[in-house]
Amino acid sequence: MQDIAAYVAERAARVRAAAGRLAVVTADVKNRALEGMADALVEAGSEIAAANAKDLDAARERGMAGAMLDRLSLDGPRVAAMADGLREVAALPDPVGEITGMTRRPEGFLVGRMRVPIGVIGIVYESRPNVTADAAALCIKSGNGVVLKGGSEAIHSNTAIARVLERAGREAGLPEDCVALLETTDREAVRHMLHQTDSIDLIIPRGGEGLVRMVTENSRIPVIKHDKGLCHTYVDRAADPAMAIDLAYNAKVQRPGVCNAMETLLVHRDQARAVLVPLGQRLAAAGVTVHGCPETCDLVPGAVPAKDGDFDTEWLSLDLSVKVVGSFEEAADHIERHGSRHTEVIVTADYAAAMRFVREVDAASVQVNASSRLHDGAVFGLGAEIGISTSRIHARGAMGLTELTCQKFVVLGDGQLRQ
Repeated sequence: MQDIAAYVAERAARVRAAAGRLAVVTADVKNRALEGMADALVEAGSEIAAANAKDLDAARERGMAGAMLDRLSLDGPRVAAMADGLREVAALPDPVGEITGMTRRPEGFLVGRMRVPIGVIGIVYESRPNVTADAAALCIKSGNGVVLKGGSEAIHSNTAIARVLERAGREAGLPEDCVALLETTDREAVRHMLHQTDSIDLIIPRGGEGLVRMVTENSRIPVIKHDKGLCHTYVDRAADPAMAIDLAYNAKVQRPGVCNAMETLLVHRDQARAVLVPLGQRLAAAGVTVHGCPETCDLVPGAVPAKDGDFDTEWLSLDLSVKVVGSFEEAADHIERHGSRHTEVIVTADYAAAMRFVREVDAASVQVNASSRLHDGAVFGLGAEIGISTSRIHARGAMGLTELTCQKFVVLGDGQLRQ
């Protein structure tokens, strides 16, 4: 391969050139391309599985943890889910070209805003090869070129997926090079990518806290970041215990290695015995280790005393921090001090408490009587998401098509002059 800096610059420049053509491709062409890509993924299922097996074998040899192996793994259902995600994006309304807020000014002209592609999006991600398909689909539908840089642990999987998508896109009439995967394991590729200010308009990192920090500290391009997902569920004194148990169990156990899994459970003292005793039994049966405060350890056999730092830990595993609190205020204060502004949940039958939680708790998604696992672009109706933003500027929470566009002013006049 040529010098890595030149390789990254060349790939990014080619995507920039293609992005201008993609921006004016009609919705029908983009939708047909996405449908064709979905079909191609399914047809290439065995090819993708073989590539993924190489990555998994190498990861096991390096001693990769179970949660990370789960993120890396691609079986038949997950390949089918990737294809379904592309079809769902194809079925969504195209935001490009939408004009909103058109008003007539006193001078007689009309002014409004049109939604347009951002340009070229750079995605830096770890482990999850499904991001290759999700990111490509959302960027294509929103009219953006995309430069993809996955982790070295998924190089075979990402390459197989990207080549299938690129081939199917060309055959369907998309501009060549509108999607580009950097097919290298060279760590310096990311740093060079973060310096392509002439070719890339926005960087979105998807991965662990270390990756996000590295991207944020080194990028010369604006970044929409996703900090760690240290999500809480607070069981209020007015909660239905059965509902609280089911929600907490789902939020922790259904898929523990993802950013919207619950990492800390807060339980009002009035509900502690009714919730923690039966919940502790269910969690133990599922292999969950509870790291609890003294009151929790008294109620949950097998719980280990929480250490300093446990309530600031994104476990991404079958581990759970649990604390008994004496009031709504104590729970809200704990979330403020330890949360990551990702997803926060209250379980309560008290409408006033629910609305207070919604107003006062600062997070990208604040939820009442609903599992934290629901904070997901597909579940929220956005189609396959590009990520969950904990930033406050431009986009926050699950990011879909609309969040990958910006707006420009449109003025319609009939000869008006500035006086």
